[in-house]
Amino acid sequence: MQLAEAMAALEAAGTEQNRKIYRRHGMPDPLFGVSFAVFGKLQKSIKRDQALADALWATGNGDARLLASMIADPAAAPLERWAAALDNYFSTDIFVKHVAAPAPGAWERARTWIDADGEWIERAGWSTLTHLAMGKLPIADDEWLAFLPRIEREVQGAKNRVRDGMLALVAAIGLRNEALRGPALAAAARIGHVEVDHGETSCETIDAAGMIERGWARKAGKPLPPKRVSAGAKKKAAPAAKPAGRTARAPAKKATPAPKKGTKK
Repeated sequence: MQLAEAMAALEAAGTEQNRKIYRRHGMPDPLFGVSFAVFGKLQKSIKRDQALADALWATGNGDARLLASMIADPAAAPLERWAAALDNYFSTDIFVKHVAAPAPGAWERARTWIDADGEWIERAGWSTLTHLAMGKLPIADDEWLAFLPRIEREVQGAKNRVRDGMLALVAAIGLRNEALRGPALAAAARIGHVEVDHGETSCETIDAAGMIERGWARKAGKPLPPKRVSAGAKKKAAPAAKPAGRTARAPAKKATPAPKKGTKK
């Protein structure tokens, strides 16, 4: 598939509703608003094409960059250049999943990115580590444990979307194996509530301890513990809505009693 054909397919599949959703999640224009069902079909059709991925990324279009990440060759993609151009968490997470985490040298690169100065490249670093923690890369437990004190010290003062990335890694460490479960739960307890501004979306901040507990319960085939509502979420909770139509309708008239038998109408 050539660039013009790919861009035409993306533009034809875009909708205003999806554009509104993506904008609420921080994606800047230009964008088409393509659904992930369509992205999936395009990815399956194109498979892996780094030349097309480079051309799509160069357009600067949000949807084109999402597709670029999905069809890129992790071993050949210009990771540093793409990471430096990230400008929202939505694109960052897709880039990490399809390109940064599977790429050779991901472990070393991620540890460099978390020390960078930029919200999105830092998030990319923490998110890459999260993917690696959930995978089978042979990394010693001590290496993972070393991240927990740092997250405890820095998460509250970290950049907004970096906080979520840090909390996700705590959860991933706690789910990696039984030896890491306890230390990660203890770290999550000491961290407590972390405030993350999710903008005009219904997204909720990661509950690392809850994710660990539910994950281990799922592995054991046990009932999942209920999700906890964080202190921040409770504060933001809207008051219960009034039943629809109650205030718009006039009071119902009392029914006229049926005439008794033998009485005249």
